[in-house]
Amino acid sequence: MKRAVLTTAILLSIGVASAALAPVANAAGSSTEERVARLERILQAKQESEFQTQQRLDTLQQEVLDLRGLNEQHGYQIDQMLKRQRKLYEEIANLSAKPTASTATTPKVSSTSSSLTLGETASYEYAVNLVLKQRKYDEAIPAFRGFIKKYPDSTYAANANYWLGQLLYNKSEFESAKKAFDTVVNRFKDSNKRADSLVKLGMIAEKVGTVSAAKVYYQQVIKEYANSAASRLAQQQLSAL
Repeated sequence: MKRAVLTTAILLSIGVASAALAPVANAAGSSTEERVARLERILQAKQESEFQTQQRLDTLQQEVLDLRGLNEQHGYQIDQMLKRQRKLYEEIANLSAKPTASTATTPKVSSTSSSLTLGETASYEYAVNLVLKQRKYDEAIPAFRGFIKKYPDSTYAANANYWLGQLLYNKSEFESAKKAFDTVVNRFKDSNKRADSLVKLGMIAEKVGTVSAAKVYYQQVIKEYANSAASRLAQQQLSAL
């Protein structure tokens, strides 16, 4: 009798122990799944952060390349301007060193594009020096206007109008600047300042809020002066609109 009771007690103890262990196993299984899910979320967040960081690096790298290209373009434009200026001074020096008899005895009142007088050259040189040497920009404006009025068909007329337009543009006198650049574009179609004047007209159009007109000017430069410094600048301006 005692043996039977003991056997029954042992069996009941085993059953209770088995029933108690089952929830522990389930709890352990649930905890593992949660840890795995949490690790997956952390890994995904890390991957997204790395992707965003790489995107920012790519953007910064592109901006550096763009700035480098812009600096190279500006350097090229400055170099070209200095070359043209040196050529101009050489021409002025040659004219001053070898005056003709007619120039010395009978000064001309006016000039044509094929004939320069000493007064014409000196007037243009004076206006240019006010900008490049003396930095007297306000005084240069009436100097260029006077030159253009007196010598409207001069060999220097296109450059004089461009200088005048640039000086007025810097003072935000856009309407007057536009007239000067328009003169270069429409009257001096063979001038090496025509492409630059078209770009300036586009920039003026941007300043006054006529974006559609600005696009037309930039597209004209790209079409008519492909592979030039002015064309590259026009492309940059156009892409920024």
